[in-house]
Order: sequence, then C-alpha cells, then structure tokens
Amino acid sequence: MSFLSRPRLRAGYLLAGALAAAGLLVAPTVAHADNQSLSVNFAATTTAPTYRASGWIYGMTENGTAPPDHFFTDIKYQAMRAGGAQLPGGGWVGGGYDRRWNATRAQMLRTKALGGKFVLLAHDLWGADGAPISRFPGDNGNWTDYNNFLTRVINDVKATGVPVEWDIWNEPNLTLFWNRPQAQYFELWRRTYQRLRADMPGTLIVGPSLAGVPTTSGGWWNQYLDYVKANNAVPDIVSWHSLPGDPVANVAAANTTLDSRGIPHPRPYQINEYGASNEQNPGDGAWYITRLERAGADGLRANWASGGNLHNDLGNLLTHNSAGQYQPKGEWWVYRFYAQQTGIAVATTASPGYDAYATKDAGNAKVLVGGGRTTGNIAVNLQGLNSTSGIVSDNRARILVQRIPYNNGGAVTGPTTVQDQVVTLNGTGTVVNIANNDINDAYTITVLPPSPTTTPTPTLSPSSPTPSPSTTTPDPGGSGCGASYQVINSWPGGFQAEVAVSNSGSTVTKGWRVSWAIGSGQTIDQVWNGSLTTSGGTATVTNVSYNGSLAPGASTTFGMLVAGGAGTTPTLTCSVS
Repeated sequence: MSFLSRPRLRAGYLLAGALAAAGLLVAPTVAHADNQSLSVNFAATTTAPTYRASGWIYGMTENGTAPPDHFFTDIKYQAMRAGGAQLPGGGWVGGGYDRRWNATRAQMLRTKALGGKFVLLAHDLWGADGAPISRFPGDNGNWTDYNNFLTRVINDVKATGVPVEWDIWNEPNLTLFWNRPQAQYFELWRRTYQRLRADMPGTLIVGPSLAGVPTTSGGWWNQYLDYVKANNAVPDIVSWHSLPGDPVANVAAANTTLDSRGIPHPRPYQINEYGASNEQNPGDGAWYITRLERAGADGLRANWASGGNLHNDLGNLLTHNSAGQYQPKGEWWVYRFYAQQTGIAVATTASPGYDAYATKDAGNAKVLVGGGRTTGNIAVNLQGLNSTSGIVSDNRARILVQRIPYNNGGAVTGPTTVQDQVVTLNGTGTVVNIANNDINDAYTITVLPPSPTTTPTPTLSPSSPTPSPSTTTPDPGGSGCGASYQVINSWPGGFQAEVAVSNSGSTVTKGWRVSWAIGSGQTIDQVWNGSLTTSGGTATVTNVSYNGSLAPGASTTFGMLVAGGAGTTPTLTCSVS
C-alpha cells in the first residue's frame, strides 16, 4: 500500500525546464492539519540497522578533499554515485574526459577511505549529463568509439584499486540522457555487460537506473526486463529512481515483475535517486529513510545542485560560506540521528502521512518520525517498553522528544527539545503526542532511564511560529517565585505552551506550584516536567522529583499540550516551599 498523499517532484541533477518538457513536474498540493497516529512495538524485533539510506549522488569537491570527514562519518556514510557530471570539457565526446576522470578518481579514493562504496556513472564520463552532445555510443552502427571509451575507463578504474559498482547508463528512458532509439540502448547494454564480465569479473553491474518506478505491466520497465532476460544480461543490482514514489510500493512491483520472469534478485534493490527538490527537508528525508528500511532497498539521495555546487555540500545537506566553512542543514541532523540508532530495529505501523523507524539498544530506544505530507498532532503509541534493556525503572521511563527544523533550507545548529519528561507507563507503554506545526520538520523520540535531567530551552528557528507574549507573575506571598507563560507552537484545534518557574528569593526551594484558570473550551492533554491536577476550572502543576529544588536565581520549565484555542494568556499564581 502506498502512503503518498501529496504529489511529488521528479528529481535528480536535471534542469527544471527539461523536466517540464518531459511532463514530469507536478505542483504540490497544500497540506492541511490532520491528526494521525503511529505505533512502535519494541517487543517485535526485525533486523539490525544497516543505514541503507545513507548514500548520495555526488557531494564532494572536485578534488575530493571537502567537506570535512566528520560530516560523512557522523552519519555513517555508505555510498556515493558519481562520474564527473557538469565539469567543463564535456567528457569523452567533448575532449574533456581527463578532468572528469580525475574528479571521479579523487572522489572514489575518498569514498573508499571513508568506508563507503562507489557507484560509477559512466554516462557522465562520456558526456551525457544533460547537455546536448554530438554523438552517442553506436551511432550509425559504429561501436569503435565506445569500445575505445570502455577500454580507457576500465583501465583507469583498475589502476585505482577501488572496487566499483558499474552503472551502465543513467536514465536511458529520458531523451535528456539517451537521445537515441531504445534498440540502440539495448545493444549498448548487451555490449557493456559482456565487456565487463570479460574484463572485470566480479564487478557488480547496476541498471537500468530508470527515470521512474517499476510498473507491473507494459512500458519501458517491462521491455527492459524482457530484453535482459532473453540476452542473459541481467544486472547484479536492479535500480530505479523513486521520484516521486514510495519505496515500499516500488519494491512490491519490482518483485512481481522479476519473479514472474524467473529473474533472481539476491542483492538488495538500489533506488539510486530518491528525494525530489521539494523533498529536500527533514520531514521528507526521515520518511524516505523509513520507507527504504521498510522496503529493504538501498538508497542514494538525489542531488539538485548544478555546476560547482553539485560537487560539494554532501548533496545539499550542508551549506558553506566563501571561506569554506561548512554548516549542516536540518536534514543532515536527520541522518545523524539515524546513524545513532543502534542495536536492533523494531516493528512500526505507519499512518497515511507519517512513518517511523525505531530501534532499541541497551539503555536507550530511538524513534525517527517523518512525513512531509501534513501537519497536526502525531500520537506515537510506544508499546512493549518492558522488552527493552536498562530503560524502564519502577514502571517509569524518560521521554525526550526533539524537533529537527527545516529552517527554510538554512543552517541548523541542532535539534530543539520540545518535550522532556519522566512518565509512568500504562501497562507496558505510553502515548507520546507531538505537535507538528511545520510540514517540513521531522521529530525524534528517545526513551531513556528515568534519571534526573535538566531540560534544554527550545531554540526557535525562523520557520517556527512567533511565540505569544510571556507573562511573569510573582508569588503574592513574596517568597520569590515567578512564573512566565508562552505559547510556542499552535495548530488548528490546539497548541503547545511552556511555563518557566524561577526562584528570585534568597534561599533554595524544596518545591513549587503554579495555578491558573483553564480557558473556556480548553482541555490539558499532557504535561511534562510537572505533575498536573485540576479542580473545577483551575489547573495546578507542581514540581516532580528532579526539578523542585531551585537555587536562588535558578529556573526550570514545564510544558503542556492543550486542546482548544490559545485564547488569552492566563494569569498564573506561583508559590514555593
């Protein structure tokens, strides 16, 4: 079943005009608020994480020296797909092969040093990277030029000592990359396949790298499968581009079409372009990671940059200034959290607009939530927490929820904490409600032992809503207690508020309490870092075990999710003991 609910753009390092001409650009619909629920069952394990989604198209400088190593190693970099695209000289057909090969070689060596695998884009070395070219392999039935090209590339690859996965030709169903009859491409495939088997035995062959997704009947995909089956030229790794697409549905269609022809596919599929230009954000990135993991397909994230920027910035996950200083964007932090998900993966159940990838290890459990399709409350039902190790104590656990902001595609210093609370489990689980106010944001949930903690103050990015004015109410008894209230997130039918409690007295507090009148039509659904009681129309929050003691001048915060409109800012009454 596909969970796509808004149109997606076709992606890759292509010109927008060419895409429009091919009829592949579609306008996104406007997302609407939609409350949804997910579930995570920590008692049902699946497989160990392999970080199969952490691959990229290009993303290193031409000489292979930048960005710095830690931007790759921190996200468990798995693979790069490259071949010198868009570098001046036009590749083999333009007389500029050497520059493209030198860049490819540098990036191959760096990828190997970082522990990744390299997918070679031979068509870029030829010069078929989207610019008009004078000739294609096999024009007028003459294959001499292409045979000479293969000889050169094969010898150059062998000389590096770096094993490659050989992607025979990218997107051969688009005239942008293959402006010749399909039969001529099929002959290219057969000749290249046989040459690689003879000259580079053991080299993995990748294809067809279709500009589209597998279909179960008719069309280019099925014609290709019929040809490679009949000519004993089946690739080792079957590949396509999920732009737009759902990897889970794609894999199901691929299985149907290969199995019906008796074509074995022992290796994981390779979706070697995923993430269209309007999907280069934390919400969509987290969704694709989850769907690739669910599908069991390897992924390489598409790259929409051009010129020199194509060869930099780790496929648009980073930004850099004129001095060469790099900063991560929001989506880089998504891959960083993904890299920190260790141990064993567990079963999750998706909703129409969201999916989650979850793992458990000794002392922690982690959930990555992505969507990119809608906004509203996300109710994440965490089940089977009693099956974790070193987390639950006295039927309690600490729940840390962080938002990874898009920030309009700008630099992001890190995730922001939106909830940090110790909860008592209901049976073996709990429900975590996340107020998703921005379609482009992703969220993470980390479950930890219920030890005392200091809650970081959330940092609001430019894409966040403007907070409501805060109010500070001193303790009428003069004990030095102050409380300030502000709305930090809102959506149709609800909002998230934060209350800061401070000690302006001269002695250490033992505890505190804050009371206010509940607004008309409002219901307080959840409170963290405090204990809630209600009486009539009055809400009272008192400290929990780890944040009641405040030194003079110190402060703490508690947060809440409220159903109903934000209304006016309430008057708070604060006291300490």
